Amino acid sequence: MKTSEEINGIALRTISEEATAIKQLGQYLTGDFVKSVELILNAKGRVIVTGIGKSANIAAKIVSTFNSTGTPAIFMHAADAIHGDLGMIRPDDVLICLSKSGDTPEIKVLVPLLKLMGNKLIGLVGNTESYLARNADLVINSTVDREACPNNLAPTASTTAQLVMGDALAVALLECRGFTQEDFARYHPGGALGKRLYLRVSELYRNNEKPEVQIGDDMRSVILEISSKRLGATAVLDGQRLAGIITDGDIRRMLHREGSVDSLRAADIMTRDPQTIQADILVADALDIMRKNNITQILVLEDDHYVGVIHLHDILKEGVI
Repeated sequence: MKTSEEINGIALRTISEEATAIKQLGQYLTGDFVKSVELILNAKGRVIVTGIGKSANIAAKIVSTFNSTGTPAIFMHAADAIHGDLGMIRPDDVLICLSKSGDTPEIKVLVPLLKLMGNKLIGLVGNTESYLARNADLVINSTVDREACPNNLAPTASTTAQLVMGDALAVALLECRGFTQEDFARYHPGGALGKRLYLRVSELYRNNEKPEVQIGDDMRSVILEISSKRLGATAVLDGQRLAGIITDGDIRRMLHREGSVDSLRAADIMTRDPQTIQADILVADALDIMRKNNITQILVLEDDHYVGVIHLHDILKEGVI
């Protein structure tokens, strides 16, 4: 059994070797990469991405990234393709075939069939002298000097290089299309990521009660309002105008400081010009404001009128953090 230092050393060596492989990819960018981006941008169909073995796993991830960033794509396993899945290819589709060697038997069987269909073929390949590279219309080079595997056998650095080149394609396509945060949110409505991109303050504050006192109210009224509404704070109004905020922390500090509180009014302990947010902003942006100001609740405004409060717990409950 290896020691912990030796195990950490193996991990660091693997990370270093894969990082080196990635850094070298920049020198392999040619006009074919640009042409590949232009070809996909102008295609009327989808992108069909295929591969065999570990390359198939990377191909499936690239498809996922394409779809989530505005490039319609489908994964086709190279082995399944010659047993019926070729039927998914349409005349206007663009094909991307991933292979480290470019010479595997499955690739040699598949490529002529793809060429026969007349679709443009991009080879994302680690050997520019291979069968795949010679027969592809465009070649994206993902060559690595060696695998991170000590035997130089298990696909490690090579699959990382394929993944990075796929990401480079996806991001280039994304930026060329002017793909926005709003577009991204439309494709990611579920989970914490989706909520960060579309959930707005207006959808949260309405679930809470609306704590408020008037500027002349006594301390008993203030404490009861904060306690009953259970948000740790109350807005202080001067008529209909927002004048300040009182938090439970303000109450505690007041009790430590003051000998008698019978004569105190809300105006005496409130924080004037409190931090506020508009109801239509994203909850993620509200969270950033709360973090920067080191506060756990914030007053919400609509058209400059106080309408409610959101608490950090509301955001936690939605899983936005």
